[in-house]
Amino acid sequence: MKFLDRAKIYIQSGAGGAGCLSFRREKFVEFGGPNGGDGGAGGHVWAEAVENLNTLIDYRYQQHFKAKGGRPGEGSNRTGASADDLVIKVPVGTQIFEEDEETLIADLDTPGERVLLAKGGNGGFGNARFKSSTNQAPRRANPGQPGEQRTIWLRLKLIADIGLVGLPNAGKSTFLAAVSAAKPKIADYPFTTLHPNLGVVRVGEGQSFVLADIPGLIEGAHEGAGIGDRFLGHVERCAALLHLVDGTQENVAGAYRTVRGELEAYSQDLAKKREIVALNKIDALTPEEIETRKAALADASGVNVEVISGATGKGIQPILHKLMALAAAARGEQVKSVEVDEPEDEPWTP
Repeated sequence: MKFLDRAKIYIQSGAGGAGCLSFRREKFVEFGGPNGGDGGAGGHVWAEAVENLNTLIDYRYQQHFKAKGGRPGEGSNRTGASADDLVIKVPVGTQIFEEDEETLIADLDTPGERVLLAKGGNGGFGNARFKSSTNQAPRRANPGQPGEQRTIWLRLKLIADIGLVGLPNAGKSTFLAAVSAAKPKIADYPFTTLHPNLGVVRVGEGQSFVLADIPGLIEGAHEGAGIGDRFLGHVERCAALLHLVDGTQENVAGAYRTVRGELEAYSQDLAKKREIVALNKIDALTPEEIETRKAALADASGVNVEVISGATGKGIQPILHKLMALAAAARGEQVKSVEVDEPEDEPWTP
């Protein structure tokens, strides 16, 4: 399935049905009077968040959505039928913006949440509505109100507990594939990952969290360099970040500062999120190189640095339990403490 996180669509609610101009015509009733019924209401346009979607790809092939209009009124005081509402189903986490892409209409972050995007027009009054003591045969009926038209933008921000960030080729996709059933593309060149990937990580018995892997960032991403920062929105809702740094490069501190700079340029709220820093690919380093680069990364980040290998599984179990604790704390859940006994030589498998 292709991933699409932005879509522009055009919506129109239904027009109201026209009121009826009618008079009672019956044998032996000389002055029957008006009996035109009202028109039915037009259909509304709603947006609803549903759980079984994770992309906006459907809106690449259909961009126009129009609700049906109400039926006109009829004689014998019969009111026209109202039209059914049109419901546009979007993934949980979808934000809806006006055409300017800046004015937020709604943020649908809960399954089943709905928002009214365009209100259907009211049905017109039939001539029976205009009967009075001074006008007992009105020859007037109202047309229905027109529907509303608008252009809106849909922008998807994935719902995940933990976000994976780092430079291209930091080993984020390898880590995601190692700890979950996700199968992201993995290769030895930058920007292998072109769209976000989600994986469910199971830790212990009955405990799990959702991990989001986004394309790597490079310097200047907030200005559009590389793939840019458009995918950073997918980790804005995360409880914490896992920042992977490629241990095989010489300047690990510089790599860390580059990504931190892009996070801060994108959003201060994102930059303030709890972060776990990990030196990755230690299977390719000597013990002396691991210690040297771990110390340099600790000086740059100011936090305790984890050392892991996504390829062999070394150091993964302890870090997963820390991530599980952060995810559970954000949900308000209790995490049962588990004794981690990590094998020295055998790779960890989920």
